[in-house]
Amino acid sequence: MNDRVRRDGTRALTEAVARVGARMYLQEGIVWVAQPADGTPFGESSPVTGRDWYAAAADAERVAREAAEAHGFQAATLRFGAFYAADSGRTRMMGEQLMKRKLPILGSGDAVWSSIHADDAAAAMVVAAEAGRSGVWHVVDNRTATMAEFFVTLARLLGAPPPRQVPLWLARIVAGRDTVSFLNASTRTSNARFRQDFGWAPRFPTIGEGLREVVDAWREEGFPG
Repeated sequence: MNDRVRRDGTRALTEAVARVGARMYLQEGIVWVAQPADGTPFGESSPVTGRDWYAAAADAERVAREAAEAHGFQAATLRFGAFYAADSGRTRMMGEQLMKRKLPILGSGDAVWSSIHADDAAAAMVVAAEAGRSGVWHVVDNRTATMAEFFVTLARLLGAPPPRQVPLWLARIVAGRDTVSFLNASTRTSNARFRQDFGWAPRFPTIGEGLREVVDAWREEGFPG
């Protein structure tokens, strides 16, 4: 279903853009489509691999680009890092598991993650829509964070116990090889091009500010109890 949304959904939307004569189309993308297997830094001009779970996202970018060229509208692809927010089910799950000390750091925890607060992602879409430019841009926090830093920071803000560390071999048995491989792969990219081209700056430049906003919002609703 996810692949159908990316492939068929993008095709349907770009056909609608051409039919109504719209001037601009925004494609949501993910930075992982250009993530090197060796975890080295990458950017908007890096080769698109489209491997494994990301093939449909790479196809969606191609569909949008080809439709724009064929019908004469602008198409901007914003590749986002991992979303986090107070109303994100994934972020809430992390908070709940950290409170129970059931979300461990995998291995050394030095895998580098590029994340983005969902509010900053939304603001970036508005900026790109108003600019009306074609291209590909990466939209992530100003600074990457390691897995260990992300979990430890969220646990500290929640007042949760420090997360345990588990060896990778044990994590693969419990969570599965694919999940561990994804979480332990480094995603080293930057928002520098987007900031330069659009004059955009994130409201939450690092996970320190972003996760604090998340936890403050949770406390207003009584979580954790």
